Amino acid sequence: MYCIYNNNFKRIYLLNLIMYAPKLVIIIPCFNEAECISDTTEKISAVLFKLITNKIISVSSFILFVDDGSDDDTFIILKEEKKIHTKIIRLAKNSGHQSALLAGIQFVKEEADCIITIDADLQDDLSVIEKMVEEYKSGADIVCGVRENRNCDSSFKRYTARAFYRLMNNFGVKLIENHADFRLLSQFAVKEILKYGESNIFLRGLLTLVTDNVKIICYKQNRRLKGKSKYNIKQMISLATRGITSFTTTPIRIITYLGIFIFFLCLFLSCNVLYVFLTQNTVPGWASITLPLYFLGGVQLLGIGVIGEYIGKIYFEAKKRPHYHIREVIE
Repeated sequence: MYCIYNNNFKRIYLLNLIMYAPKLVIIIPCFNEAECISDTTEKISAVLFKLITNKIISVSSFILFVDDGSDDDTFIILKEEKKIHTKIIRLAKNSGHQSALLAGIQFVKEEADCIITIDADLQDDLSVIEKMVEEYKSGADIVCGVRENRNCDSSFKRYTARAFYRLMNNFGVKLIENHADFRLLSQFAVKEILKYGESNIFLRGLLTLVTDNVKIICYKQNRRLKGKSKYNIKQMISLATRGITSFTTTPIRIITYLGIFIFFLCLFLSCNVLYVFLTQNTVPGWASITLPLYFLGGVQLLGIGVIGEYIGKIYFEAKKRPHYHIREVIE
């Protein structure tokens, strides 16, 4: 970097004579991806070498695979087909997608200028990686890949995803819609995200808490060529619950409002019952007793369940258990 000054020693130009080539690490979490991991390795390596050859990134850049406790041949294939500029972390057991991402991020937090996280199924557009690096060079702290559409997903997944983003926005949680885990993080963003030491980590929700310097790149999602998605209904519900309860107390507030509404409703019904009794128009029946009983019982159980969810999170946060356990590292 060279600065040119005039006679008054005031800077008038700043010329960057040396092209900045950041050290990039591409983190790929894998769980039971034996069917597609060979193709993933080939395609990601080709992208990395192209960027290195064109001097867009440093020659010390590399790919980091995080095997999230796969019980198929994923790890064996990764070892057999291991290429240069590739490292592998093997977790001792399946810790979950967010924990696998976190393991990779923590592993390279000191040595990488920027990192890109991408899923092993390669439904994300690889051509976006170069655009992400260019946005980073332009000063962006976080660059998010956002799907233009979800035509490759089932109708159920599209509708539930849309409902999830709307629900989170209504609860006051700022999420980038249709952004999964395809993103670039600068070293600044990485260090700030790792300051959040919560056990129930939800990386998508942390992005907008760290900085407003976020850029978005839209792309068309590809179809999964091999294998199948590891996100079943149970895991999607678990991720949604984690996201909601980790960033907002609105569900508890809703229960409070519901309790106030039921109190005034019961007060009104009590006045109505008193009126009916005084006018002697009472009609014997179980509906007036049984229906309110079941209704109030259901509301109470719902309230206990939501509060219990938050108490459970406090319980796990207090334990400060590790997110993952690394069995071995192959460099």
